[in-house]
Amino acid sequence: LDKQKTDLSNQANKQKQKLNSMIPLLQQEELNAESNRSTVSALSNAMNRLESQRIQFKTKSLEITKPTTKKIDSKKEGRAELKTLLNESLESEQTLNTFREELEKSQSVLRDYEIDRTNRNSEVNLSRESLEKYKLSIRELEVRKEGFDEQLKENGYDFQVMKEKFKKSIDETELTEELEKILRSIEKLGPINLAASNEHEEENKRKENLDSQFDDLNRALETLNGAINKIDNESMKRFTDTFKKINTSLESYFPKLFDGGKAYLELENNDALNGGIFIMARPPGKRNSNIHLLSGGEKALTAVALLFSIFELNPAPFCLLDEVDAPLDDTNVGRFCEIVREMSGNVQFVVVTHNKSTMELTKQLIGVSMS
Repeated sequence: LDKQKTDLSNQANKQKQKLNSMIPLLQQEELNAESNRSTVSALSNAMNRLESQRIQFKTKSLEITKPTTKKIDSKKEGRAELKTLLNESLESEQTLNTFREELEKSQSVLRDYEIDRTNRNSEVNLSRESLEKYKLSIRELEVRKEGFDEQLKENGYDFQVMKEKFKKSIDETELTEELEKILRSIEKLGPINLAASNEHEEENKRKENLDSQFDDLNRALETLNGAINKIDNESMKRFTDTFKKINTSLESYFPKLFDGGKAYLELENNDALNGGIFIMARPPGKRNSNIHLLSGGEKALTAVALLFSIFELNPAPFCLLDEVDAPLDDTNVGRFCEIVREMSGNVQFVVVTHNKSTMELTKQLIGVSMS
């Protein structure tokens, strides 16, 4: 409020100074106008007198030129008198024209003064109106300030005391240093880039384009994430169903190949999509253990049991078995051959073997020698 009041007071003072400076000018113009009026009046009177003389000369000239019954004693005297009258009439006419020109000039100057005075009066009236407005605004601010002061006093505060404390709390040195720091920062910015506005508009358009592309990419990403989640869910469902079916078949084939025991599949960390799969096997008379702890023959039979469990769920056109029976004894070879015979109805087996029992099982035997 104090700042607004100070600004309005400064503006009011400026208007008052302007008004005071215009008053002497108006007074001087009023004097000039009055002087011009006197000059115009004097010229008008002089013109009237000359006009009267001119009329008298003209009347007298006419009287001389009229024929009369009186005789003139001398023709020369009549001519001289007529010439004198004509010269005086001509001089009066010239003087009258001069006065007319002076009168027109004075009237023109007087009109200009009147117009200028009218304009000055308008400016004075406007300045007075502005001055009154500023005074009214200052008064309104004073009333508001008084109201705020009363509220502060009611709340236990004194504006003048607070103002003095605020002035004392200001460190002029610190403010000067801060101002110098700001000025140095402004200098570091370098000269003003006049093309900054156009560059800003171009960058804004580029940003809007990039924002639009970013939104499109986000929508595409959401669509892809939705598709991935859908595929993951479908994969999880299919894998779980297949895993359960293969596990069921493995629990059936393992006892047939081992004449007892139990085997099952186990997920690593229960993670169907990312974890590994363990084959847990327990041949007859042994503890349940990982396949890595079994003997060579037990590993082979366990692998065959898993393979046949998969084929039962999804048979392949043919299957190549390369010396699978090599680590097996005769009893296990017999069980292996029996399972192959059962599966051969759905899968065509190509078996590479050196075992006679397995050779006897085949429908077609092909011998291969190294010589």
